[in-house]
Amino acid sequence: MLGRRLFGALCVAAVGVVAYAALAWRPAIAPIDPPAPQSFAPDKVAKGRMLASAGNCATCHTAPGGKPFAGNLAMPTPFGTIYTTNITPDRETGIGRWSLAAFERAMREGVARDGKHLFPAFPYSHFAMMTDDDIGALYAYLMTVPPVAAKTKPNTLPFPLDIRALQAGWKMIYFKPEPFRPEPAKSEAWNRGAYLAEGLAHCGACHTPRNILGAESVGHPYFGAEIENDWWALPLHVTFSPQSWTEDELAIYLRGGTTIHGRAKGPMGPVIQGLAALPDSDIHAIATYFGDLIRPHSGRPEALTAEVLARSRGQTGAMADRGRQLYYAACASCHDDGGSTPLATRMDLMLSSALWFPWSNNFVLAVLDGVGGPTDAPGPLMPGFRDALSDEEIIAIGDYLRRDRLRQPMWPSYAYKVDRMRDHPPKPKESNAR
Repeated sequence: MLGRRLFGALCVAAVGVVAYAALAWRPAIAPIDPPAPQSFAPDKVAKGRMLASAGNCATCHTAPGGKPFAGNLAMPTPFGTIYTTNITPDRETGIGRWSLAAFERAMREGVARDGKHLFPAFPYSHFAMMTDDDIGALYAYLMTVPPVAAKTKPNTLPFPLDIRALQAGWKMIYFKPEPFRPEPAKSEAWNRGAYLAEGLAHCGACHTPRNILGAESVGHPYFGAEIENDWWALPLHVTFSPQSWTEDELAIYLRGGTTIHGRAKGPMGPVIQGLAALPDSDIHAIATYFGDLIRPHSGRPEALTAEVLARSRGQTGAMADRGRQLYYAACASCHDDGGSTPLATRMDLMLSSALWFPWSNNFVLAVLDGVGGPTDAPGPLMPGFRDALSDEEIIAIGDYLRRDRLRQPMWPSYAYKVDRMRDHPPKPKESNAR
Protein backbone atom coordinates (compact mmCIF):
# COMPACT_ATOMS: atom_id res chain seq x y z
CA MET A 1 0.00 0.00 0.00
CA LEU A 2 2.79 2.40 0.98
CA GLY A 3 4.64 1.62 -2.23
CA ARG A 4 1.58 2.41 -4.35
CA ARG A 5 1.08 5.71 -2.49
CA LEU A 6 4.71 6.65 -2.97
CA PHE A 7 4.50 5.74 -6.64
CA GLY A 8 1.33 7.81 -7.00
CA ALA A 9 2.95 10.81 -5.30
CA LEU A 10 5.97 10.56 -7.60
CA CYS A 11 3.68 10.40 -10.61
CA VAL A 12 1.81 13.51 -9.48
CA ALA A 13 5.12 15.29 -8.89
CA ALA A 14 6.38 14.24 -12.32
CA VAL A 15 3.20 15.49 -13.96
CA GLY A 16 3.60 18.78 -12.07
CA VAL A 17 7.19 19.17 -13.21
CA VAL A 18 6.26 18.43 -16.82
CA ALA A 19 3.30 20.83 -16.65
CA TYR A 20 5.45 23.61 -15.19
CA ALA A 21 8.17 22.98 -17.77
CA ALA A 22 5.58 23.31 -20.51
CA LEU A 23 4.32 26.52 -18.92
CA ALA A 24 7.81 27.97 -18.53
CA TRP A 25 9.04 27.02 -21.98
CA ARG A 26 9.26 29.73 -24.61
CA PRO A 27 10.47 29.02 -28.14
CA ALA A 28 13.51 30.70 -29.57
CA ILE A 29 12.85 33.23 -32.32
CA ALA A 30 14.99 32.69 -35.41
CA PRO A 31 18.01 34.99 -35.66
CA ILE A 32 18.29 37.45 -38.52
CA ASP A 33 21.14 39.21 -40.24
CA PRO A 34 21.63 42.63 -38.60
CA PRO A 35 19.58 45.16 -40.59
CA ALA A 36 21.52 47.96 -42.24
CA PRO A 37 21.27 51.22 -40.24
CA GLN A 38 20.17 53.10 -43.36
CA SER A 39 17.18 50.77 -43.71
CA PHE A 40 15.42 52.64 -40.91
CA ALA A 41 13.65 55.94 -41.59
CA PRO A 42 15.59 58.87 -40.06
CA ASP A 43 12.52 60.26 -38.30
CA LYS A 44 11.86 56.87 -36.68
CA VAL A 45 15.46 56.65 -35.50
CA ALA A 46 15.22 60.18 -34.10
CA LYS A 47 12.07 59.26 -32.21
CA GLY A 48 13.74 56.12 -30.87
CA ARG A 49 16.71 58.18 -29.68
CA MET A 50 14.33 60.41 -27.73
CA LEU A 51 12.52 57.41 -26.24
CA ALA A 52 15.79 55.72 -25.26
CA SER A 53 16.87 58.88 -23.48
CA ALA A 54 13.57 59.32 -21.64
CA GLY A 55 13.55 55.63 -20.72
CA ASN A 56 17.10 55.86 -19.37
CA CYS A 57 18.27 52.91 -21.46
CA ALA A 58 21.89 54.06 -21.53
CA THR A 59 21.98 54.64 -17.77
CA CYS A 60 21.23 51.00 -17.01
CA HIS A 61 22.94 49.42 -20.00
CA THR A 62 26.27 51.25 -19.75
CA ALA A 63 28.93 50.30 -17.21
CA PRO A 64 31.14 53.06 -15.72
CA GLY A 65 33.84 53.71 -18.29
CA GLY A 66 32.18 51.37 -20.79
CA LYS A 67 30.75 51.92 -24.23
CA PRO A 68 27.15 53.17 -24.47
CA PHE A 69 24.54 50.40 -24.35
CA ALA A 70 27.20 47.65 -24.07
CA GLY A 71 25.85 46.51 -20.69
CA ASN A 72 27.68 45.05 -17.68
CA LEU A 73 26.43 47.62 -15.20
CA ALA A 74 26.23 45.80 -11.84
CA MET A 75 22.75 46.02 -10.33
CA PRO A 76 22.80 44.86 -6.69
CA THR A 77 19.58 43.24 -5.51
CA PRO A 78 18.64 41.55 -2.22
CA PHE A 79 19.14 38.24 -4.04
CA GLY A 80 22.53 38.91 -5.65
CA THR A 81 24.07 41.04 -8.40
CA ILE A 82 22.56 41.16 -11.88
CA TYR A 83 24.61 42.53 -14.77
CA THR A 84 22.78 44.40 -17.50
CA THR A 85 23.00 43.09 -21.02
CA ASN A 86 24.57 44.39 -24.20
CA ILE A 87 21.84 46.02 -26.31
CA THR A 88 24.07 47.26 -29.13
CA PRO A 89 23.57 45.58 -32.55
CA ASP A 90 26.63 43.37 -32.14
CA ARG A 91 26.00 40.01 -33.83
CA GLU A 92 27.45 37.77 -31.13
CA THR A 93 27.11 39.55 -27.79
CA GLY A 94 24.36 42.09 -28.44
CA ILE A 95 20.96 42.16 -30.12
CA GLY A 96 22.20 42.46 -33.71
CA ARG A 97 20.49 39.22 -34.72
CA TRP A 98 17.22 40.04 -32.97
CA SER A 99 14.23 40.67 -35.17
CA LEU A 100 11.66 43.29 -34.24
CA ALA A 101 9.40 40.43 -33.08
CA ALA A 102 12.12 39.20 -30.69
CA PHE A 103 12.67 42.72 -29.38
CA GLU A 104 8.94 43.24 -28.87
CA ARG A 105 8.65 39.97 -26.93
CA ALA A 106 11.50 40.99 -24.62
CA MET A 107 9.89 44.37 -23.99
CA ARG A 108 6.37 43.05 -23.47
CA GLU A 109 6.89 39.58 -21.99
CA GLY A 110 10.38 39.60 -20.51
CA VAL A 111 11.62 36.76 -22.75
CA ALA A 112 14.90 36.93 -24.69
CA ARG A 113 15.31 35.90 -28.33
CA ASP A 114 16.62 32.47 -27.31
CA GLY A 115 13.53 31.82 -25.16
CA LYS A 116 15.10 32.48 -21.77
CA HIS A 117 13.07 34.41 -19.22
CA LEU A 118 14.52 37.79 -18.25
CA PHE A 119 14.84 38.76 -14.61
CA PRO A 120 12.46 41.53 -13.49
CA ALA A 121 15.40 43.86 -12.87
CA PHE A 122 14.57 44.64 -16.50
CA PRO A 123 11.25 46.50 -16.06
CA TYR A 124 9.25 44.69 -18.74
CA SER A 125 6.15 45.03 -16.57
CA HIS A 126 6.29 48.74 -17.43
CA PHE A 127 7.52 48.44 -21.02
CA ALA A 128 4.61 46.10 -21.77
CA MET A 129 2.42 49.22 -21.79
CA MET A 130 4.28 50.81 -24.71
CA THR A 131 2.67 51.11 -28.13
CA ASP A 132 3.83 49.16 -31.17
CA ASP A 133 5.03 52.38 -32.77
CA ASP A 134 7.16 53.38 -29.77
CA ILE A 135 8.72 49.92 -29.45
CA GLY A 136 9.42 49.93 -33.18
CA ALA A 137 11.11 53.33 -32.96
CA LEU A 138 13.23 52.23 -30.03
CA TYR A 139 14.28 49.12 -31.95
CA ALA A 140 15.18 51.24 -34.99
CA TYR A 141 17.39 53.50 -32.89
CA LEU A 142 19.20 50.69 -31.06
CA MET A 143 19.92 48.97 -34.37
CA THR A 144 21.73 52.12 -35.56
CA VAL A 145 24.06 52.65 -32.58
CA PRO A 146 27.67 51.46 -32.96
CA PRO A 147 27.91 47.71 -32.27
CA VAL A 148 30.17 46.76 -29.36
CA ALA A 149 31.52 43.28 -28.70
CA ALA A 150 31.02 42.88 -24.95
CA LYS A 151 29.98 39.61 -23.35
CA THR A 152 27.72 40.02 -20.35
CA LYS A 153 29.23 39.01 -17.03
CA PRO A 154 27.58 36.12 -15.18
CA ASN A 155 25.07 37.08 -12.50
CA THR A 156 25.74 36.14 -8.89
CA LEU A 157 22.27 34.92 -7.95
CA PRO A 158 22.43 31.80 -5.75
CA PHE A 159 20.77 28.51 -6.64
CA PRO A 160 17.86 28.09 -7.27
CA LEU A 161 17.21 31.81 -7.93
CA ASP A 162 19.54 31.63 -10.91
CA ILE A 163 17.19 29.24 -12.72
CA ARG A 164 15.48 31.42 -15.28
CA ALA A 165 12.60 29.02 -15.79
CA LEU A 166 11.43 29.86 -12.27
CA GLN A 167 10.64 33.35 -13.54
CA ALA A 168 7.59 31.86 -15.27
CA GLY A 169 6.09 31.18 -11.84
CA TRP A 170 6.95 34.70 -10.68
CA LYS A 171 5.26 36.10 -13.76
CA MET A 172 2.12 34.06 -13.15
CA ILE A 173 1.74 35.79 -9.78
CA TYR A 174 3.01 39.30 -10.38
CA PHE A 175 3.04 40.08 -14.09
CA LYS A 176 0.14 40.97 -16.37
CA PRO A 177 1.34 42.02 -19.84
CA GLU A 178 -1.34 44.55 -20.62
CA PRO A 179 -1.17 47.63 -22.87
CA PHE A 180 -1.78 51.07 -21.45
CA ARG A 181 -5.48 51.80 -21.17
CA PRO A 182 -6.46 55.51 -21.09
CA GLU A 183 -8.81 56.76 -18.41
CA PRO A 184 -11.80 58.26 -20.26
CA ALA A 185 -12.62 60.58 -17.35
CA LYS A 186 -9.14 62.13 -17.39
CA SER A 187 -7.68 64.75 -19.72
CA GLU A 188 -5.52 64.02 -22.74
CA ALA A 189 -2.51 65.47 -20.92
CA TRP A 190 -3.16 63.30 -17.85
CA ASN A 191 -3.35 60.15 -19.98
CA ARG A 192 -0.21 61.06 -21.88
CA GLY A 193 1.59 61.63 -18.60
CA ALA A 194 0.32 58.34 -17.18
CA TYR A 195 1.47 56.49 -20.32
CA LEU A 196 4.97 57.95 -20.06
CA ALA A 197 5.31 57.59 -16.27
CA GLU A 198 3.86 54.10 -16.00
CA GLY A 199 5.41 52.76 -19.19
CA LEU A 200 8.53 54.16 -20.84
CA ALA A 201 9.90 56.11 -17.85
CA HIS A 202 8.99 53.24 -15.43
CA CYS A 203 8.88 55.64 -12.45
CA GLY A 204 7.34 53.01 -10.20
CA ALA A 205 10.40 50.78 -10.59
CA CYS A 206 12.18 53.03 -8.09
CA HIS A 207 9.39 54.91 -6.31
CA THR A 208 7.23 51.90 -5.41
CA PRO A 209 8.26 49.57 -2.56
CA ARG A 210 8.82 45.90 -3.36
CA ASN A 211 7.76 42.75 -1.58
CA ILE A 212 9.99 39.93 -0.40
CA LEU A 213 10.10 38.42 -3.91
CA GLY A 214 11.07 41.68 -5.59
CA ALA A 215 7.71 42.58 -7.10
CA GLU A 216 6.33 46.10 -6.89
CA SER A 217 3.73 46.43 -4.14
CA VAL A 218 0.38 46.64 -5.92
CA GLY A 219 -1.37 48.30 -2.99
CA HIS A 220 1.28 51.00 -2.44
CA PRO A 221 2.11 52.64 -5.77
CA TYR A 222 4.63 55.46 -5.49
CA PHE A 223 4.91 55.13 -1.69
CA GLY A 224 8.71 55.47 -1.95
CA ALA A 225 11.53 52.96 -1.49
CA GLU A 226 15.16 52.76 -0.44
CA ILE A 227 17.15 52.06 -3.58
CA GLU A 228 20.65 52.31 -5.03
CA ASN A 229 23.52 53.28 -2.71
CA ASP A 230 21.19 54.05 0.24
CA TRP A 231 19.23 56.74 -1.62
CA TRP A 232 15.50 57.03 -1.01
CA ALA A 233 13.22 57.41 -4.01
CA LEU A 234 10.74 59.63 -2.18
CA PRO A 235 7.00 58.95 -2.12
CA LEU A 236 5.18 60.68 -4.95
CA HIS A 237 1.71 60.72 -3.41
CA VAL A 238 2.49 63.12 -0.54
CA THR A 239 4.52 66.27 0.15
CA PHE A 240 6.64 66.25 3.29
CA SER A 241 7.75 69.87 3.06
CA PRO A 242 5.21 72.47 4.24
CA GLN A 243 5.34 73.96 0.74
CA SER A 244 3.15 71.68 -1.39
CA TRP A 245 4.30 70.50 -4.79
CA THR A 246 2.30 71.99 -7.65
CA GLU A 247 2.00 70.91 -11.26
CA ASP A 248 4.07 73.90 -12.34
CA GLU A 249 6.86 73.10 -9.89
CA LEU A 250 6.79 69.43 -10.87
CA ALA A 251 7.27 70.49 -14.49
CA ILE A 252 10.18 72.75 -13.51
CA TYR A 253 11.77 69.88 -11.56
CA LEU A 254 11.30 67.33 -14.34
CA ARG A 255 12.74 69.74 -16.89
CA GLY A 256 15.73 71.03 -14.93
CA GLY A 257 16.00 69.07 -11.69
CA THR A 258 16.06 72.05 -9.31
CA THR A 259 13.23 73.58 -7.28
CA ILE A 260 12.72 75.02 -3.81
CA HIS A 261 12.15 71.43 -2.63
CA GLY A 262 15.58 70.25 -3.64
CA ARG A 263 17.90 69.15 -6.40
CA ALA A 264 17.93 65.91 -8.39
CA LYS A 265 20.93 63.90 -7.19
CA GLY A 266 21.84 60.26 -6.89
CA PRO A 267 19.79 57.94 -9.14
CA MET A 268 17.36 60.78 -9.96
CA GLY A 269 20.06 62.87 -11.63
CA PRO A 270 20.35 60.69 -14.76
CA VAL A 271 16.55 60.53 -14.94
CA ILE A 272 16.38 64.31 -15.28
CA GLN A 273 19.17 64.24 -17.86
CA GLY A 274 17.27 61.62 -19.86
CA LEU A 275 13.94 63.45 -19.71
CA ALA A 276 15.63 66.46 -21.30
CA ALA A 277 15.02 64.80 -24.67
CA LEU A 278 11.23 65.02 -24.29
CA PRO A 279 9.28 68.03 -25.57
CA ASP A 280 7.78 70.44 -23.05
CA SER A 281 4.31 69.04 -23.72
CA ASP A 282 5.40 65.61 -22.46
CA ILE A 283 7.11 67.08 -19.40
CA HIS A 284 3.94 68.98 -18.50
CA ALA A 285 1.89 65.83 -19.12
CA ILE A 286 3.94 63.87 -16.58
CA ALA A 287 3.62 66.78 -14.15
CA THR A 288 -0.15 66.74 -14.69
CA TYR A 289 -0.30 63.03 -13.89
CA PHE A 290 1.76 63.23 -10.69
CA GLY A 291 0.20 66.54 -9.68
CA ASP A 292 -3.16 64.78 -9.64
CA LEU A 293 -1.67 61.92 -7.60
CA ILE A 294 -0.25 64.07 -4.79
CA ARG A 295 -2.47 64.31 -1.76
CA PRO A 296 -2.79 68.00 -0.80
CA HIS A 297 -1.88 69.25 2.66
CA SER A 298 -4.69 69.49 5.17
CA GLY A 299 -5.27 72.68 7.16
CA ARG A 300 -3.36 75.82 6.17
CA PRO A 301 0.04 74.79 4.77
CA GLU A 302 0.86 78.40 3.87
CA ALA A 303 0.82 79.27 7.57
CA LEU A 304 3.28 76.46 8.35
CA THR A 305 5.50 77.55 5.48
CA ALA A 306 5.54 81.13 6.80
CA GLU A 307 6.31 79.87 10.31
CA VAL A 308 9.31 77.72 9.35
CA LEU A 309 10.69 80.43 7.05
CA ALA A 310 10.35 82.95 9.89
CA ARG A 311 12.44 80.67 12.08
CA SER A 312 14.99 80.49 9.27
CA ARG A 313 15.13 84.28 8.92
CA GLY A 314 15.21 84.74 12.70
CA GLN A 315 18.37 82.65 13.21
CA THR A 316 16.79 80.52 15.90
CA GLY A 317 18.66 78.43 18.44
CA ALA A 318 20.98 79.09 21.32
CA MET A 319 24.21 80.85 20.35
CA ALA A 320 26.21 78.20 22.20
CA ASP A 321 24.51 75.34 20.32
CA ARG A 322 27.25 73.42 18.49
CA GLY A 323 24.95 72.48 15.60
CA ARG A 324 23.91 76.12 15.14
CA GLN A 325 27.52 77.27 15.10
CA LEU A 326 28.51 74.66 12.53
CA TYR A 327 25.49 75.44 10.36
CA TYR A 328 26.33 79.14 10.17
CA ALA A 329 29.98 78.36 9.54
CA ALA A 330 29.46 75.79 6.77
CA CYS A 331 25.94 76.11 5.34
CA ALA A 332 24.17 79.42 6.00
CA SER A 333 26.09 81.51 3.46
CA CYS A 334 24.38 79.54 0.66
CA HIS A 335 21.17 78.27 2.21
CA ASP A 336 19.98 81.35 4.15
CA ASP A 337 19.22 83.86 1.41
CA GLY A 338 17.44 86.33 3.74
CA GLY A 339 14.78 87.23 1.19
CA SER A 340 11.04 86.97 1.48
CA THR A 341 10.66 84.52 -1.41
CA PRO A 342 12.41 81.12 -1.45
CA LEU A 343 14.86 80.67 -4.30
CA ALA A 344 15.61 77.33 -5.97
CA THR A 345 19.19 78.42 -6.68
CA ARG A 346 19.79 79.19 -2.98
CA MET A 347 17.56 76.53 -1.52
CA ASP A 348 16.24 77.30 1.94
CA LEU A 349 16.61 74.02 3.82
CA MET A 350 13.38 74.73 5.68
CA LEU A 351 11.53 73.64 2.54
CA SER A 352 13.87 70.78 1.62
CA SER A 353 12.16 67.43 1.04
CA ALA A 354 15.33 65.67 2.20
CA LEU A 355 15.28 67.48 5.55
CA TRP A 356 11.55 66.92 6.17
CA PHE A 357 11.59 63.27 5.08
CA PRO A 358 11.31 60.79 7.99
CA TRP A 359 14.60 59.11 7.06
CA SER A 360 17.96 60.87 6.93
CA ASN A 361 19.55 59.06 3.95
CA ASN A 362 19.27 61.75 1.28
CA PHE A 363 20.30 64.56 3.63
CA VAL A 364 23.36 62.65 4.82
CA LEU A 365 24.48 61.70 1.31
CA ALA A 366 24.11 65.28 0.08
CA VAL A 367 26.20 66.60 3.00
CA LEU A 368 28.89 63.94 2.60
CA ASP A 369 29.25 64.05 -1.18
CA GLY A 370 27.86 67.39 -2.24
CA VAL A 371 25.70 68.22 -5.24
CA GLY A 372 26.74 68.90 -8.81
CA GLY A 373 28.48 65.75 -10.01
CA PRO A 374 28.38 64.53 -13.63
CA THR A 375 25.12 62.63 -13.13
CA ASP A 376 23.37 65.32 -11.05
CA ALA A 377 20.90 67.79 -12.43
CA PRO A 378 22.53 71.02 -13.68
CA GLY A 379 22.71 73.95 -11.28
CA PRO A 380 24.84 75.52 -8.56
CA LEU A 381 27.56 73.36 -7.05
CA MET A 382 27.63 72.31 -3.42
CA PRO A 383 30.90 70.87 -2.12
CA GLY A 384 30.93 67.62 -0.22
CA PHE A 385 31.89 67.74 3.46
CA ARG A 386 33.06 64.15 3.80
CA ASP A 387 36.60 65.29 4.64
CA ALA A 388 35.69 68.62 6.25
CA LEU A 389 33.13 67.60 8.87
CA SER A 390 33.29 64.73 11.35
CA ASP A 391 30.40 62.39 12.03
CA GLU A 392 29.65 64.24 15.25
CA GLU A 393 29.57 67.59 13.43
CA ILE A 394 27.20 66.33 10.70
CA ILE A 395 24.97 64.84 13.39
CA ALA A 396 24.97 68.15 15.26
CA ILE A 397 23.96 70.12 12.16
CA GLY A 398 21.10 67.76 11.35
CA ASP A 399 19.96 67.78 14.96
CA TYR A 400 19.91 71.59 15.03
CA LEU A 401 17.95 71.87 11.78
CA ARG A 402 15.37 69.24 12.71
CA ARG A 403 14.94 70.42 16.30
CA ASP A 404 15.16 74.22 16.13
CA ARG A 405 14.19 75.01 12.56
CA LEU A 406 11.61 72.32 11.73
CA ARG A 407 10.39 71.47 15.25
CA GLN A 408 10.64 67.80 14.27
CA PRO A 409 12.07 64.84 16.22
CA MET A 410 15.51 63.56 15.35
CA TRP A 411 15.70 60.96 12.61
CA PRO A 412 15.76 57.35 13.77
CA SER A 413 19.22 55.73 13.57
CA TYR A 414 20.70 59.04 12.41
CA ALA A 415 24.14 58.55 13.95
CA TYR A 416 24.30 55.01 12.57
CA LYS A 417 23.42 56.25 9.08
CA VAL A 418 26.11 58.93 9.11
CA ASP A 419 28.75 56.42 10.24
CA ARG A 420 27.75 53.72 7.75
CA MET A 421 27.42 56.03 4.76
CA ARG A 422 30.83 57.52 5.43
CA ASP A 423 32.38 54.05 5.51
CA HIS A 424 30.47 52.92 2.39
CA PRO A 425 30.42 55.89 0.01
CA PRO A 426 28.36 55.64 -3.19
CA LYS A 427 30.22 54.07 -6.08
CA PRO A 428 31.32 56.68 -8.64
CA LYS A 429 29.26 56.66 -11.82
CA GLU A 430 29.87 58.52 -15.04
CA SER A 431 27.11 60.36 -16.79
CA ASN A 432 25.40 58.12 -19.34
CA ALA A 433 23.09 60.79 -20.70
CA ARG A 434 23.05 60.85 -24.48
